[in-house]
Amino acid sequence: MGKRATVSGFTLIEILVVLIVVGLLAALAVMNLGGGSQQRELENNVREMFLLMQTASEQAVLNNKELGLALEEDSYRFVTFDEQANEWKESGERMFRQRSFPEWLVMTEFIESDTPRLASEEDRLRPDIVFFSSGETTPFEVEFTIGSDSSFMHVLASDGVSPLEWRRPGSEEDER
Repeated sequence: MGKRATVSGFTLIEILVVLIVVGLLAALAVMNLGGGSQQRELENNVREMFLLMQTASEQAVLNNKELGLALEEDSYRFVTFDEQANEWKESGERMFRQRSFPEWLVMTEFIESDTPRLASEEDRLRPDIVFFSSGETTPFEVEFTIGSDSSFMHVLASDGVSPLEWRRPGSEEDER
């Protein structure tokens, strides 16, 4: 009567399968966290711009001076209209310094071009959006996306008279 040896443990194949599954799950988790951080960074950039635009609009009314927002492909800056020189100049306030966007952020602007301008067409600092001392703004809509992916789009907009509006992804006004 021979005793049969019972072997307990895992085979090499079983260990390799578990390692592959764990590796795939870890890779998936890293990819999801990476996308989430870009979405958070996009929202933070839009929030900062939105708050600065609101502040510029309020400053224009309080100081009875026109302020403008000059949009570039990868950055933006605020400018002030100098009535004596009849031209736009860099804003001296530290809060309104030039700010850059991350390279993956895509900004698409829709700005009414037939609105009145305060300076000549040649003015190098002429802003795209003007915050008038009357409380009005240039009618505009600016969209922010991560690359060409429009599924997570933030929109800053104004009809020129109403307060600034920030439409976040998933809001009902996104359907166009």
